[in-house]
Amino acid sequence: MIEKYEQTLQDWIEAIVADGDDDALFASGYLQGHFAVVLSQLEAETAQDITALEAKMTECLALARQELNESDFALVNDAWSQLSAKLAA
Repeated sequence: MIEKYEQTLQDWIEAIVADGDDDALFASGYLQGHFAVVLSQLEAETAQDITALEAKMTECLALARQELNESDFALVNDAWSQLSAKLAA
């Protein structure tokens, strides 16, 4: 499962680098760091399904909400919605 998540992230990032604007690049880069942390946490867990991933990302995004201003958080949250949809497909 972890490999699938990593590949989906990589494909998503490549598309944003090719076609995204500055906001999309910022949000995807920020999200990529949090996503990497979550994947490393999932490697140590028995549950590695999409539900476990989404739960851990929700925790990370709660922390991001404290770190970022409202507009930047909205960009990151929207980026997570896009990536999450790709992961669930």
